[in-house]
Amino acid sequence: MTKKPIDLAGVIEHALLRADATVDDVRMACQEAIRFGFKAVCLNVAHVAAAAEMLDGKKPFIVAVVGFPLGASQSSIKAFEAKEAINSGAKEIDMVMNIGALKSKNYALVFQDIREVVEAVKPVAVKVILETCLLSDDEKKIASALAKAAGALFVKTSTGFGKAGATVSDVRLMREVVGREFGVKASGGIRTKSDALKMMEAGADRIGTSSSVTIMEEKS
Repeated sequence: MTKKPIDLAGVIEHALLRADATVDDVRMACQEAIRFGFKAVCLNVAHVAAAAEMLDGKKPFIVAVVGFPLGASQSSIKAFEAKEAINSGAKEIDMVMNIGALKSKNYALVFQDIREVVEAVKPVAVKVILETCLLSDDEKKIASALAKAAGALFVKTSTGFGKAGATVSDVRLMREVVGREFGVKASGGIRTKSDALKMMEAGADRIGTSSSVTIMEEKS
C-alpha cells in the first residue's frame, strides 16, 4: 500500500508575532498563507481585524495569541483579550498558561486560568502554550493534563520567544499525556522541512513557524 503524502502546508500555522510587524507585513503573511495553502495565520490580537479583511472568503483562518508571550497577565484579562480577538475575526486562540503558577504548584490557578479563557470563547478551540523550555518533564506532563481537563483542545510547546523551542521529545511526551484525540502543536525553532516532519512523526498535528515559506520552497 502506497503511503499517502503528507500535506505539510495544510498543518502549518504561518506565524507573524514580531513586535515590529507592520500592516504591510501582515498583508504579506496573509498573501503567503493563501499562496501556499497554509492552515492559518497566527497573529497578535492587534493585527486580527486587518487580517480578517485580507483573508475574507479565503481558506486560511486566523489564530490569535493571548497572554503572549509571558502568560503572566490576569485570567480575566486573557479572557477579555480572547473575546476581543474572536470578535475581530480570529477562529482559534493560543493562550500562554500561567507558567509561574505551575512552577509554584498552584495547579488550581493554572486550571482556572485556562478554564476562564475556554469559557469566554467556547466553542472556539483554545490551544495552551506551555513554554516547555522552562519546565521539567513532570511539569510538562502536569501542564498537559491540566490543559485537557480545563477544556482546551490543544497543547502547544512554545511561544518562540523563550530560550528554546519545540523538541521531538517534548512533542512525544505531550502526545503520550493527552492521547490521540487531543491536539498537539509544535512551535518555536522549526525552520526546515526536516524539523517539521520530525515533529509530525513525534505526534504533532499542527506546526507553528515563521519560516513557513522557506520550508515550502525547500527542495526535496
